Amino acid sequence: MSGLIGKKIGMTSIFDENGKNIPCTVIEAGPCIVTQVRTEEVDGYEAIQLGFDDATEKSATKADLGHAKKAGTSVKRKIVEFKSFDSEYKLGDAITVDHFAEGEFVDVAGTSKGKGFQGVVKRHGFGGVGQATHGQHNRLRAPGSIGAASYPARVFKGMKMAGRMGGDTVKVQNLKVLKVVAEKNLLVVKGCVPGHKNSYVIIRK
Repeated sequence: MSGLIGKKIGMTSIFDENGKNIPCTVIEAGPCIVTQVRTEEVDGYEAIQLGFDDATEKSATKADLGHAKKAGTSVKRKIVEFKSFDSEYKLGDAITVDHFAEGEFVDVAGTSKGKGFQGVVKRHGFGGVGQATHGQHNRLRAPGSIGAASYPARVFKGMKMAGRMGGDTVKVQNLKVLKVVAEKNLLVVKGCVPGHKNSYVIIRK
């Protein structure tokens, strides 16, 4: 799937032609620079490596600097490979938000907001004890039993328990492109996408 790297700007809402209020997310998509072209002969597969968002040379390694110099561009903060681009691209080519058109559907992947260490009620939707009487003292949000008895004498793998929540790669599929603002490199998609403001997202179509 071809696509672009972008940055989540935030959420807003717009009105359609029928006067309905539609929640949407604004994404700064591109311009992305081709930093490497993978070929079947050399790499065993065909893909295009794109870079987005300039980084300072001070924070870059010698390897990053050499990689960017070969493409004739500056060091990039985010680098992602994409397959199945329709047209041929060379090193240093720029791919802009014009790659997308209004009305088509895209998949957006990003890193969800981190929630820290959470209990079973928030993390897995447990109901808790459900009552505050009959001697119930301080167990309202407790997980309850996590196993049987002397058999199987262990806790099964995958048991839903408290733990760190969020910070996962999440993909939201089939989001409609409502607007493409080419002069500002902005893409407006219907609905919400994972991640906090200014986080990187990958948009594929």
